[in-house]
Amino acid sequence: MSKECSCHNHEEENENKVVEYILTLFGIILLLIAIFTKNEYFTISFACFVSSYLLIGYEVIINAFKKLFKRDMFDENFLMMIATFGAFAIGQYTEAVVVILLYKIGEILQDRAVENSKKKISETLDIRQKQANIEIDNKIEVIDVEKVNIGDVIIVKTGDKVPVDGVILSDEASIDMSALNGESKPVTLNKDQEILSGSVNIGSVFKMKVTKKYEDSTVSKIIKLIEEAESKKSHTEKFITRFAKVYTPIVTLIAVLIALLPLVINMSYTVALNRAFTFLVISCPCALVISVPLGFFVGIGAASKRGIIIKGSNYLDILTNVNTVVFDKTGTLTKGVFEVVKVKSYTDLNEDEIIENIALCESYSNHYIAKSILKYYGKEINNLDIIKHEEIAGKGIKVYTKEKEILVGNESLMKESNIKIIGVKEVGTIIYLTINEKLQGYIVLSDILKEDAKDLISKLKNIGIKKNIMLTGDSQDIAKTFANDIGIDEVYSNLLPEDKAGKLESIKGKEYVKRVAYLGDGINDSPVLALADVGISMGKGSDIAIETSDIVIMSDEPSKLVDAIKIAKKTKRIVNQNITFALLIKIVFLILSGFGMMSMWFAIFADTGVALLTVLNSIRIFNIKK
Repeated sequence: MSKECSCHNHEEENENKVVEYILTLFGIILLLIAIFTKNEYFTISFACFVSSYLLIGYEVIINAFKKLFKRDMFDENFLMMIATFGAFAIGQYTEAVVVILLYKIGEILQDRAVENSKKKISETLDIRQKQANIEIDNKIEVIDVEKVNIGDVIIVKTGDKVPVDGVILSDEASIDMSALNGESKPVTLNKDQEILSGSVNIGSVFKMKVTKKYEDSTVSKIIKLIEEAESKKSHTEKFITRFAKVYTPIVTLIAVLIALLPLVINMSYTVALNRAFTFLVISCPCALVISVPLGFFVGIGAASKRGIIIKGSNYLDILTNVNTVVFDKTGTLTKGVFEVVKVKSYTDLNEDEIIENIALCESYSNHYIAKSILKYYGKEINNLDIIKHEEIAGKGIKVYTKEKEILVGNESLMKESNIKIIGVKEVGTIIYLTINEKLQGYIVLSDILKEDAKDLISKLKNIGIKKNIMLTGDSQDIAKTFANDIGIDEVYSNLLPEDKAGKLESIKGKEYVKRVAYLGDGINDSPVLALADVGISMGKGSDIAIETSDIVIMSDEPSKLVDAIKIAKKTKRIVNQNITFALLIKIVFLILSGFGMMSMWFAIFADTGVALLTVLNSIRIFNIKK
């Protein structure tokens, strides 16, 4: 929907509300006239009662008849219409109009409460900059963010949000990324570094070059995901929808049976009908229908505020039942920033020649290990001599030049190529070098553990996670050393990317497993993310992470998984509280009304009053400690 269309609909909605309030006000005036003229001028009084009822309750009547024609009449509008029509039928004109008035006021308060709750969440999550300061011929022009094009130069003023993704042109920029990742610590970016939309400039004015249009930028995708999350219903929400469809016909049938009581016991039809209509008013399932989806919406909003994008309330539901977490290692528990810490030669090649030959093989690769090796080598590479370059997925690289055949890779590739290797006991990733099928030496690369990874495992166990498992392509010795260091329960090593999905499948089949969450970096983990009960990416705003997973952690902190599970559990707990509270009040009031101990004047509390209380209770989901 376009921005213009959305604004038009919003204005039309506001106009309709004003008309509704005016009609309700006139209805109240007519109600007062009807009450004061009831004894002396019955005809005038009756006309005022009817007019007042129609002015106040016209929307209820219209909605009830719409549902009736669609053969889906069993909702609160139908129940309210039948109850108040019935009150009119037995001469309880004042009660009929007052009940519909109280219902109307309750609906207005309820709508306002829900609207304010959603508005509060939306404002919290609004990370858009609606306009951009674009530089054209050394002049600044303010345009709508949707009109910004790739390659444009934008001026970001102090306090402004970055409107679209791009790269820094100024020497330095100090930004606040808390709206994206939930962390208030300022970040300093230098020239040519990537900057994400939604960040806030907290330093001096800087220039940036646009690399993505607004609809493709991080901020647009995040907002779209949050909006789409409402359409992915949880098991609880689906249950409530099904429950309401069964519950409403049942209470209607019970009301009919109450109305027929004079046929079997000594009771007047007026008393029986009054009880039946009161029963119908109380039975409206508004509190359940409104508070449950709102509760999950607040949960998604609370997670988004922490930099955790949850794509639907169904994933919040699943998180509450997760008892096994499976981790990728590189880029998830570690920074994925490798450093060459050792170069070893077995022949007359010196260390510089060892690294030079390995760098030659890696010069065409975009793999993070290749980039680390090239950075360490730090010299220009003449790869014109390469005749053939073959990348062996998950294992290494084979290169042919005019003079030699070079093989670079891990232990698995060496064994596959029948190269006898000497047992190496090094902590880190080992890359071997062979030239013309002769082992020349190796290098050792070490990855850096993320600051919060070590505490992560103990925190997960504290909130009920039974098993923490790691899948990695590292050798068994390296993997076990790493796992023991941070407290992981099980580790599976020497895995190729395509092996991880099969291993996760076998983990899901174990008896102790209820639900499995997989935490990966979102780059080469797509099959595993899809296979897990809930796939979680360490996104950092990357497109592939946002697209492939169910939950995206926008920062580089795996510990945010603990926050996600806590929010999910609190959301489920409060939703269950709302369901229990609403049902208990309904049941008590329904029983009392069935025995004639509840009037229509109090019946409205069991409907709208309970709905308001459950809406307010849902807002508590925001109050959760980090």
